[in-house]
Amino acid sequence: MFQDLRISNNSKFQVTEFILMGFPGIHSWQHWLSLPLALLYLLALSANILIMITIKQEASLHQPMYQFLAMLAVVDMGLATTIMPKILAIFWFNAKAIRLPECFAQMYAIHCFVAMEGIFVCMAIDRYVAICQPLRYPSIITEPFVIKATVFMAFRNCLVTISVPALAAQRNYCSRNQIEHCLCSNLGVTSLSCDDRKINSVNQVILAWLIMGIDLGVIVLSYSLILQSVLKLNSLEAASKALNTCTAHLILIFFFYSVIIVISITHSAGMRVPLIPALLNVLHNVIPPAFNPMVYALKNKELRQGLFKVLRLDTKGS
Repeated sequence: MFQDLRISNNSKFQVTEFILMGFPGIHSWQHWLSLPLALLYLLALSANILIMITIKQEASLHQPMYQFLAMLAVVDMGLATTIMPKILAIFWFNAKAIRLPECFAQMYAIHCFVAMEGIFVCMAIDRYVAICQPLRYPSIITEPFVIKATVFMAFRNCLVTISVPALAAQRNYCSRNQIEHCLCSNLGVTSLSCDDRKINSVNQVILAWLIMGIDLGVIVLSYSLILQSVLKLNSLEAASKALNTCTAHLILIFFFYSVIIVISITHSAGMRVPLIPALLNVLHNVIPPAFNPMVYALKNKELRQGLFKVLRLDTKGS
């Protein structure tokens, strides 16, 4: 009875803002991380903007593969921007407070943009048709297809991920308000609630399998069929050329999904080493946006030549 009375008294108080404490265990010197993080953020913005300008200005890049790459650039900039301004404000101005609506909005934006990285699926399908059905490529991968695929991905991810902040907002936050993180992660926020948060954890797992699981399954299937088709080619040069068009894509996919798996694994050890999952979570939102454009520029000759033209560099020998 006394326990019920204590819960009843606590429920009268409602937290109005959270305090983002930053990286757990290194609060005294975490501000030194602001410089590399700021440089990564500037690199992500400048590199992706340059990629978009190049694709827009170069007529030879007005192809579905590069249109999907431009969309990935937009998503990457959005993903980094959802967290970096607030993180830098915490480190530079000690602006740790964040109101509940702003926190839930950031939570939604993070999940939405992470899910939008599913544009990799569209890129995998594009490569599958180009390599396995080359004669049908112009009739299948058309501009209407690109538009429909993009609208579908945006609608799916914006609609499905809204359950995360909606369920988090229904929790009762009546006592603790300090989040041992730089951002409003779902599990980090709901762990502060005074009531049962099991539904939030279950919803997180279901979404992970529903979105990431399906997307990764389609990507694996597409590249399995591509590999099967390439192995049937008699010419080693043709096989190498076909696989080379997929190299950059595979590098980005491997990094993106492998980090998600590592974050999931280390989260189970979060109580013992809380810094690792928190740091990986932040880096996962800023490193891919910073390095995706460079990987594509290094591995794609047409894009590299387009960048040289935009930057007015000598393209001889490139």
